[in-house]
Amino acid sequence: MIQLKLIEIGGRPFTGVSVKLPKTTLLSISNDTGYIMCGALDVRLLNDQLSDRRIIAGKAVGVRTLEELLDAPLAEVTLEAEKRGIVPGTSGRDALLLM
Repeated sequence: MIQLKLIEIGGRPFTGVSVKLPKTTLLSISNDTGYIMCGALDVRLLNDQLSDRRIIAGKAVGVRTLEELLDAPLAEVTLEAEKRGIVPGTSGRDALLLM
């Protein structure tokens, strides 16, 4: 099952997506600038092979819901996210506000 949810943070709109798969759920919250995602995000791939795309993203691990993704500290972030002040440990919610 796929769930889409409009999420407002600080008056700004974001799109939450939850995809239920066997034994796991993929989670992401995004806007036109960047996104945060569950542990399935491969930050190294984004930084290395896709660096020319300058993707602003962060990964939180151990989250099971969109609400947990918002509250969780990010475990890894892309180099482009770091340029915006998003660092490991930043909450998902705060990271989105910096995008």
